[in-house]
Amino acid sequence: MDGKGEYEPVNKDKKKIVPMEEEEQVGLKASIGLVQGCTIIVGSIIGSGIFIAPGGVLKQTGSVNMSLGIWILSGLFSMVGAYCYAELGLLIRKPGGDYTYILDTLGPFIGFIRLWAECLIVRPCTITIVALTFAKYSVKLMFPECEPPDESVRILAAVCICILAFVNCWEVKWATAVQDIFTYAKLLALFIIIATGIVQLGRGQTQNFTWDDTETDITKIALSFYSGLFAYNGWNYLNFVIPEMKDPVNDLPKAIAISIVLVTVVYTLTNIAFYTTLSVPEVLGSEAVAATFAEVMYGPMAFMIPIFVAMSTFGGVNGILLTSSRLFYAGACEGQMPEILSMIQVSKMTPAPAVIVVALLSLGYLCSSDIFALINYVGFATWISIGLAVLCLPWLRWKHPEWNRPLKVNLIFPILYIIATIFITIVPMIAKPKETGIGVVIILTGVPVYFLFVAWRNKPVFIRKFLDSTTKIIQQLLMTSPS
Repeated sequence: MDGKGEYEPVNKDKKKIVPMEEEEQVGLKASIGLVQGCTIIVGSIIGSGIFIAPGGVLKQTGSVNMSLGIWILSGLFSMVGAYCYAELGLLIRKPGGDYTYILDTLGPFIGFIRLWAECLIVRPCTITIVALTFAKYSVKLMFPECEPPDESVRILAAVCICILAFVNCWEVKWATAVQDIFTYAKLLALFIIIATGIVQLGRGQTQNFTWDDTETDITKIALSFYSGLFAYNGWNYLNFVIPEMKDPVNDLPKAIAISIVLVTVVYTLTNIAFYTTLSVPEVLGSEAVAATFAEVMYGPMAFMIPIFVAMSTFGGVNGILLTSSRLFYAGACEGQMPEILSMIQVSKMTPAPAVIVVALLSLGYLCSSDIFALINYVGFATWISIGLAVLCLPWLRWKHPEWNRPLKVNLIFPILYIIATIFITIVPMIAKPKETGIGVVIILTGVPVYFLFVAWRNKPVFIRKFLDSTTKIIQQLLMTSPS
């Protein structure tokens, strides 16, 4: 391994269905530069979290000042994790991000369990959360005085997912263009809120910044990190599209540094702005904190903030969908997901089958509209997985010191990150055993799946024929080919 690993298509001995006129090599193309890298990270992070998580953090911490501390610590925690991922991303340059790091380091079984948790829970569930937030803010204009019907919110969220699935299947440049435009829109919305907060501070509106009623229960403080870290979720997403970067050695570390610092500053200032105007009960009683803030501060122009927030979350769904499909693609290339997911649409050069599967799973999670319950499931699975990926860094330093490392981080950072990850996964298991128990059960369902569908190589002939024929039918329907 020299840091330039690439995937070979699975089952190369099988007959490929490729149009006769197709002469161009089928595969993912390098089209992402530094600016696009920054917008992928910022656009994926700033989705729904900053607009729904303030209430979740405040509920568990009890006071405004403590909640602000959690937001800053969550940002610092994400910076350390991103710094570790920069080394891993330049060491193992394959699509799939932390899945491939765990797979190459800890073996196929642990790698598959990580893939299973990410594909079954984390990615589709996160897309659903962000799409639901998009829908809630979008219909806020039509239901300004009351809560919108739950069915209409879920239908609009489904429409959002379907539209962006089409965009990501049709053209990678379309997807990155959507990401660029909506990232700028969401930053504009947050800068408007921050500017308003600065004006409010100038007027002396600091009465809400106290330590009153700060929670002393350490388990609740740990749970508050789930909401805070959920808002930062997405800092590792650029690692999933490294083969599509023009110059990963220079652009990956820069994009990570610029994006995480920018998001941490913006999140902290946005929360300060909210609390210059809204009291603790108002924040806790609002499902759309930014909309409540706008109603108080902007009067007739309050409708602008829900529009900007809807644009923000729309871009967030796009960024997560763009990178999630590459995870499914990577798993299929390793033979741990159905072969059809490793194939590329021959005319558009997009991983269309993987995009469609991610979208379908996300639509399935729309059966529930309880955002905070979904966040708890995502949080538990996410931080176990990311902690395992960071563990790969010192392990690979020890096992393979000869591998080429364009970037080398101080080992104190992964050690601190692993310790903190243990804290924020173990403590909530004690505090909320039901939610984390459900998460554990869902993850463990991957064990029999691994042994039946991945480890069991000598399947009966009729099963192999059925799988092959199904793959060929879908391949012909979607006009795909192995990359």
